[in-house]
Amino acid sequence: MKHRTFFWFMLPSGIAMLLFIALPIVSVFVQSLFVENEKVLVEVVTSGPFGTTTQVVVDEAATAVLNAANPLGQFNGFGTYANRNHLAFAEVAEFWRSSDSLGAFARQVYGLPFYKALTFTLAYTFIVTPLIIALGFLIAVAVNALPRLLKGPVIFTSLLPMIITPLVGSLILFWMIDSRGVIGKTLQFIFEDPDLSLKASPMLTWITLMVYGVWSSAPFAFVVFYAGLQTVPQDTLESAMIDGATRWQRIRFVVLPYLMPLVTFIALIQLMDNFRVFEPIVGFNAEANATSLSWIIYNDLRGSEVALFGSAAATSMLTILGVAILLTPVLIRTWRDFSAKGH
Repeated sequence: MKHRTFFWFMLPSGIAMLLFIALPIVSVFVQSLFVENEKVLVEVVTSGPFGTTTQVVVDEAATAVLNAANPLGQFNGFGTYANRNHLAFAEVAEFWRSSDSLGAFARQVYGLPFYKALTFTLAYTFIVTPLIIALGFLIAVAVNALPRLLKGPVIFTSLLPMIITPLVGSLILFWMIDSRGVIGKTLQFIFEDPDLSLKASPMLTWITLMVYGVWSSAPFAFVVFYAGLQTVPQDTLESAMIDGATRWQRIRFVVLPYLMPLVTFIALIQLMDNFRVFEPIVGFNAEANATSLSWIIYNDLRGSEVALFGSAAATSMLTILGVAILLTPVLIRTWRDFSAKGH
């Protein structure tokens, strides 16, 4: 394709990416360098029959004028990134100096809100993503082996978790695992513990959220793998069968290598989605035991009377950086495979 033709072909996509991706990210980065204006306080002297009192109150009119004059707030540079609610450089350095063991240092760092959320986010991402890929592949292989008459109903049933809205699905499961719900009561009966509650324990809460994450996202992997299975060369499979390959050997040495590009594609999508985990935490009301980076952004914007735009923007930029770091190894490997095939 000629350079001129390529330029005009890519121009609409380039403009759309600039307007809807690059500029919003730049806007968020600029906002992350500012913090909210301080409220203007004034002393009000009140005289009454029991004497004179002095109170400090917020001057709403003067505060509004200040906010209008500085809509972004006060310039703080990278101070928001380094404060206690984010990377907390000073606190982490102090913990390192005062801790007598690596475990004690890790426990103190885990107490910081950003690192607590980052721990759950990474654990959720690295546990749920491979389970989604494995479960989706197993379901696709099983459905592909079913008789034609059963495939339609089984495929529809398998897609139900993806059809249900994530927040609604998490609320349904939240009620089911309640101590008075079906799953909660059943677990109490099995373990003979009437006080057993999946919501009370941080570990059980994490497991519940991860199970929900796998359940809700596995259908996506199933659909992609099932479509890919329809394109696997039958000649190669029949040749393997003639050579005496078992079913497992055909999957391992024929099907899986052929579907590897789809594995990479699903891994990329799920890494991004799972690193931004948010709906299950809200749906399960699990923020006491599990928070994520996306939940911190939500809490900064909705958790107090004043929306903390600067703090939310800083967390957003750190989330984007985290996603980029996660995707880089996968993209590098994909690029190398692509380059190797090109030669």
